[in-house]
Amino acid sequence: MDVSKAPLREFLEIPYEKLEELNLQSKAYQEQWVPMEKAEAERRAYLEQEKRIKAVTVCFTDLEGRLHMLDYDKKFLLKADALTFDGSSIRGFSRIAESDLRLGIDWRAFYWMPADVFGPGKVLVFGQVLDQDGTPYAADFRGRLMQYTEELYKKDKTVVNVSAEIEGFLFAHRDAERGYLERGKFELISTGGYYHSLPQDPLRQFIDAAAEVQRAMGFENEKDHPEVGPSQFEMNFKYASALIAADRIQLYKLLCRQVAQTMGMTASFLPKPITGINGSGMHTNMSVARGGENLFWDGNGKDNTSELGNQFIRRILHSAEDLCLILNASVNAYRRLDPHFEAPNEITSSPINRSSMIRIPLAGKGGQRIEVRSVAPDANPYLAIYALLRTGFEGPEPDADAPAPKRIRKRVLPGNIYEAIGSHRRSTWVRDMLGEDSQVKYSELKEMAAHRCPREMGNLIKRSEIMFHHEVTNQMLWNTF
Repeated sequence: MDVSKAPLREFLEIPYEKLEELNLQSKAYQEQWVPMEKAEAERRAYLEQEKRIKAVTVCFTDLEGRLHMLDYDKKFLLKADALTFDGSSIRGFSRIAESDLRLGIDWRAFYWMPADVFGPGKVLVFGQVLDQDGTPYAADFRGRLMQYTEELYKKDKTVVNVSAEIEGFLFAHRDAERGYLERGKFELISTGGYYHSLPQDPLRQFIDAAAEVQRAMGFENEKDHPEVGPSQFEMNFKYASALIAADRIQLYKLLCRQVAQTMGMTASFLPKPITGINGSGMHTNMSVARGGENLFWDGNGKDNTSELGNQFIRRILHSAEDLCLILNASVNAYRRLDPHFEAPNEITSSPINRSSMIRIPLAGKGGQRIEVRSVAPDANPYLAIYALLRTGFEGPEPDADAPAPKRIRKRVLPGNIYEAIGSHRRSTWVRDMLGEDSQVKYSELKEMAAHRCPREMGNLIKRSEIMFHHEVTNQMLWNTF
């Protein structure tokens, strides 16, 4: 053997088929709510014995929905008695005077990643943001969603299943959102439209590559295709319990961006990046099960929906204006609610009307669900799903004894972010659900972003909507407002 040509280090690289097997096993840990102590002991033992792993990527999500990743040296992480980070550097977290926050690890949410996309020798795990005293941090909605769904499961084995249909656009050039200032436009890489894409054109190559990564990460893919808009895509995967589904949304956007970047392009999840063509949504499908039985199904009910399912719908629609800022978190999101483009802006439910905020898809007993169509792809998935669940289970309902209002017009969602901020701030339900501190922090962040854009939206998309969009990962731009 020629020693001079031998690799200096041997890092972990796992074939895609084996990756899928490992990640599906990890999913089972989450579905069964394996005790954290047991999961931690097993994962630590694995990291100790697997010498080819160099680092552990710990992920957490801020109040607005940005995914943050910290790489910890494996040896350091295994010996550390506490992981800390500067919370004042994360918008919406702590103030400078109380900057230090802690990171716990959700050892059940453990992923093996394709080495050709994320680099060799790493694994990924989701973190829990903790306050200085070790208690769950109120602005970490992944932690709050985990606590809420675990309580439901431990009470009577209730499971909330969620699937998200996440649309996005593929644009020419890397970092196309940050480069928008110089170019003044997005460049499409395909003009095929719904389902139409040649087998080897750039959009189809991107979809194929991203779908393979999803399969390897245990997403249990169902179908993928170009969407209505030119250069638009959607990749669907199997429903899962609420926390796993929210994690998958963050991973989906991460892996799409990474795959696109390796191809010299950008995957964008702006709700409405180009004037005059359809925007992107994140239709969020939800159902409740107990003991394997779908509690939203009633074969004798209207649209085969049970009383629990109808109650969920009534409560969400009743608080629709108050929830709108959570489900449509950016200035640009309100362009997507334009009724000229099949916008789901009517505060109604329907089995067929795609302009309704909530649709009841045609399905059998196992697939009976509600589809909340007004969610934008840049929403914080943990906050959005938490808010929909809490509202569906506990939110206020219309007063059944009150006289029916005489409406000339249909109720519609707010037409701009300022209207949504006002409804959010006035809502006692949102304050009770999120806590006053998180309600105030969130609305202040949204107002800061809104003030960077013209108050009147007009018909044309403005540069500021792109440059100060909350998902743009550029510290210099964040500090501008």
